[in-house]
Amino acid sequence: MELSMIFMFSSTLLFLFTSTAYVQAASPPAAILPPTPAPAPAPIPPYVNLTDLLSVAGPFHTFLSYLVSTKAIDTFQNQANNTDEGITIFVPKDGAFSSLKKPSLTNLSQDQLKQLVLFHALPHYYSLAEFKNLSQLSPVSTFAGAGEYALNFTDVSGTVHLDSGWTKTKVSSSVHSTDPVAIYQVDKVLLPEAIFGTDIPPTPAPAPAPEISPVADSPSSEVTADKGHAPGVAPPNSSYRISNMGIWSQLVLAVSGVLVLFL
Repeated sequence: MELSMIFMFSSTLLFLFTSTAYVQAASPPAAILPPTPAPAPAPIPPYVNLTDLLSVAGPFHTFLSYLVSTKAIDTFQNQANNTDEGITIFVPKDGAFSSLKKPSLTNLSQDQLKQLVLFHALPHYYSLAEFKNLSQLSPVSTFAGAGEYALNFTDVSGTVHLDSGWTKTKVSSSVHSTDPVAIYQVDKVLLPEAIFGTDIPPTPAPAPAPEISPVADSPSSEVTADKGHAPGVAPPNSSYRISNMGIWSQLVLAVSGVLVLFL
């Protein structure tokens, strides 16, 4: 009896171990998943050389010379290539500076001149389409600061208008508009109130059109083309003219008769 129990117990253990080994042998090995690849780094935006851009466009030589002499070009260049915000620059052509008579830039200090140049840029990249929303956020701070160094924008049928208080102008063309750098041409130099004051002379009203006085009626104009008679006066009829001719004929004959008698 004991031998039978031992045999049955041993058989049971052997069966269990054999079944476990068979299951392990029949199960395929767990798949080894490859490591998750790291996300690709964001592409580095191309380096934009502002000096090269402004040298070949325009002409913007006057504005570029102010950028270099005040070292504002270093500020703009760093913003363009070393930040995620980008930059937007409003550049007047050389003719805008030459036509600027009053106020003049010749009396500005070097610091004021640098602030004037910084006033022409925003510390963020804006495409032309984004100015429609930007007009709702006006005034917008510039590189020169906020308050009296801010600019007001309005969108009029797709044309961007700028207002600095002293200057009212518009974007006339796009020189370069690829993130992170936008350069737009403007028709006038932007003059900030922080430098030139808030006592802005009123814009001269357009000259009134000259008044044209009515032409006086001349005596000759009152005469109609019908035989030179004035309007409102009926011309003599044909019977009147015939009777006059008869009277003159009779007088001529009478005078002729008298002369014949005396001769």
